[in-house]
Amino acid sequence: MAAAVDTLKIYERLKNAELNDKAAKEIAEVFSDVIEKELATKSDIKELESRLKADIIKWVAGMLVAQAAIVATLVKLL
Repeated sequence: MAAAVDTLKIYERLKNAELNDKAAKEIAEVFSDVIEKELATKSDIKELESRLKADIIKWVAGMLVAQAAIVATLVKLL
């Protein structure tokens, strides 16, 4: 879900700042395009968070197995 952008409000503020009509419209559209393409939504962040947690659990489990293998090898050698 993309973030909602109030382009009319942006346009009106630029017009009130004495920017010409064409420039105000273009800037408002640029804001809308950039925000829709670049900002992460809450659901994007939650999805990424869950994937990162899964990756961390996999790495920790793998490291525990590797550590156990190393310890077992050292015990056999001694």
